Amino acid sequence: MPVAGDAPWPSGDRLAQLKPVDRAEVTIVMDNFVDVLMAGSEDVDRYLAYDWSDRRQLVAEHGFSALLTVESDGRRSSVLYDAGLTPDGLGRNLDVLGIPVEDLRAIVISHGHADHHGGLEGLFARYGHRRLPLVIHPEAWRERKVVFPTGTELRLPPPSRADIEAEGLELIEERGQTLLLDDTVLVSGQVERVTEFEQGFPIHYVRSDAGWEPDPMIWDDQNVIVDVKDRGLVIVSGCSHSGAVNVLRNAQRLTGQGRIGGFIGGCHLTGGIFEPIIEPTVDAFSAANIGRVLPAHCTGWKAAHLFARVMPTAFVQPAVGTVVRF
Repeated sequence: MPVAGDAPWPSGDRLAQLKPVDRAEVTIVMDNFVDVLMAGSEDVDRYLAYDWSDRRQLVAEHGFSALLTVESDGRRSSVLYDAGLTPDGLGRNLDVLGIPVEDLRAIVISHGHADHHGGLEGLFARYGHRRLPLVIHPEAWRERKVVFPTGTELRLPPPSRADIEAEGLELIEERGQTLLLDDTVLVSGQVERVTEFEQGFPIHYVRSDAGWEPDPMIWDDQNVIVDVKDRGLVIVSGCSHSGAVNVLRNAQRLTGQGRIGGFIGGCHLTGGIFEPIIEPTVDAFSAANIGRVLPAHCTGWKAAHLFARVMPTAFVQPAVGTVVRF
C-alpha cells in the first residue's frame, strides 16, 4: 500500500475542459449539525421548520451529503455528492427538504468510509431503481478501520458493489478526473498531495491479503468542482482526507482557474492528531481569498471557530438544510 511520500497519480491528468455555469447551489442534506433558528443572508438560505407538530423534521448525524445544482442557459441539473451514514437519516432529510430525487443526474461518493455512503440504501428504498451514473474511486471498496491510541477500533465498512449494481446504477470507477452534467461538474479523482503539513491519517488501516496494513493517505478521497462565471471555483469536499489545502490547490491545478468562490465540506481537523495543522490550514484558506467557506462535518469546533475569527466575511456556519448560492 502507498504511504506518505508515495504518489501513485493517475496517468493522463490534464487541464479539465470544465464548462463555466451561470449559477450553482449547494444544499447540505446531511451534516453533524442542525439549527433551524440560524439567520440566513443574501446568498445563504436556512431551513425553517414552520410546524413543529410535524415530527418529520431534519436530523443531523456524523455524516455528510450535499446536493450540487448547476444552472446554465436556463437549464438546471443536480448531482448528489455523498449519502451520509444512515439510510433513515438521508431518506428523511431528502423528504423534508423536498429534494426532487427523480431529477438527479448522477451520484458521486467522496471515499469509501461509511459516513459518506451508508445512506444510499435509504435513497434506493424510497425511490426505487435509478439508472444513474455513480462515480467512485477503485480503492473505495476496501475495508478500513481506525485504531485509536487506547486500542479502541472503529470499523469503516465499504459500500456494497453488489447492492449498487442490483439497483441498476452505472458504476464509473476512476482514479482520475471525471466530467459530469454536460461537462459542468468535475469530479477531481485522486488529489495531488503537495503540502508539507498534510500527511494523512496515521491511525487509519486497510485490510489486505496479508492482514491489516497502514493506510494513512486514503487515496480514494475526491471532491466535486464547478466553475461559476464571475465567482470562480466552488468546491464540495466530503472529508478532505487529502488535506483541505491540497484539495484547493488540486482544483486550481486541474482547471487552471485560480479564483475560488466557495468551499463547502469537511476539513478533517478534529481530534488531537489534527489540531496542530489547524492554523496553517486556516492561514492557507485565508490567503486564497475564498468567497464563502462552510467548514462542515469532520472539521471540528476548534478549527471552525478559527475559520470564523480569521475569515469573518467568508465564514458561514454549516447546518443541515442550508442552501448557499453562487
